[in-house]
Amino acid sequence: MAIDWAKTPLIPVVTQDCATKEVLMLSYANRRAFELTLQSAYAHYFSRSRQRIWKKGEESGNFQKVQKVLIDCDGDALLYLVDQKGAACHTGHRSCFFTEAQSGTETESAIVDPSLLYNVVDRLFHTISERKRIDPSFSYVASLFNKGENAILKKVTEEAGELTLAIKDGKEEQIVYEAADLLFHTLIALASKNLPPDRIRAELARREGIGGITEKAQRKS
Repeated sequence: MAIDWAKTPLIPVVTQDCATKEVLMLSYANRRAFELTLQSAYAHYFSRSRQRIWKKGEESGNFQKVQKVLIDCDGDALLYLVDQKGAACHTGHRSCFFTEAQSGTETESAIVDPSLLYNVVDRLFHTISERKRIDPSFSYVASLFNKGENAILKKVTEEAGELTLAIKDGKEEQIVYEAADLLFHTLIALASKNLPPDRIRAELARREGIGGITEKAQRKS
């Protein structure tokens, strides 16, 4: 069964432990990610939020050695059978499926401290994104999401103004404090649009070595 990439340029991938048959995660692959997986024997996916191909474990070191790739009967889904190194989930859990739908309780504990896998900005973004789903009376972030886009953007504007004043005052500790507040609320705004920090890093990398005047001219063309 061949995959019709013209018809389905992005298809779901179920990843399963080849020994225990435990379902580890659900992600997506485009044609290039699929080809890289077959060529390298390591799982590659396409991130819809980051809009790029990524090799599982490229940041965390928790690589997936692919033992077999199967295509479903309709040719529009894949199954990766893998040897999983460490945790498959960004939370440090062995599998992404560890929360009961009805009760919301976790069925297992994390096997790796997520602070060892990702930097503080990525961890904070994941935490902020998770706050979308909880009761706003228990979370400041959830309350902002509940109030809507205008409330989120108002806080970004306020924090930018406070950082500006702190820089004018020249007090280093206050500048750092206000810059952290601005970054925090910027991450909330990004999370409201499902845009991870990786997209910002990619854009900064694209601009590296390009003069500011040239870069602005390129945007206008």
